[in-house]
Formats: sequence, C-alpha cells, structure tokens
Amino acid sequence: MGPQQDPKKTSSNGSLVKKEKVVRYGECRKNHAASIGGYAVDGCREFMASGEEGTSAALRCAACDCHRSFHKREVQSETESETVCDCSSISTPWR
Repeated sequence: MGPQQDPKKTSSNGSLVKKEKVVRYGECRKNHAASIGGYAVDGCREFMASGEEGTSAALRCAACDCHRSFHKREVQSETESETVCDCSSISTPWR
C-alpha cells in the first residue's frame, strides 16, 4: 500500500488550506470482444452521465451506455496542474 496524501496543507501563515481534488472519467476501456478472446473498445472518449447526480442513471454513460467503472478515472488537484491516473490496472500494448 502506498503513502496516503493529506487533503489539507498548511499555508505560510500557519492556517490550514484544504486541497480540492477533481475526479474526471476519461475514455471507456470496456473490452467488447472479451467473450471471443479478442480485444475491441468502442472509442468513447469521455464519460457523460445519463442522469442527475445521486440517481442510478448517473453511473451510466450517455455516449456508450457502459457503467462509469469502465472509464479511466483521473484525479486532478485544483491547486496543481498535475493529473494522477487512479487506475486499478495498467494496460500494455499487445505485441
């Protein structure tokens, strides 16, 4: 397990400043040909919720109709321009 980051940061005057993190879901990684032993994705480039936040429809993509968990999760800090991929697995190109 890696080191955990504290969401709070102390400023120069000693007060606590909360670092906001923005979560964005990128391209869809669902393998539509897995059942036949192949690899094919649908090309959906970004998750767009089908419904309002808090409903079950908010977890379905309006573009590809996949669950949000198939989309690449990226965490970006508001105060920094660094983007961190929070992926459960890293995909490698087929050779």
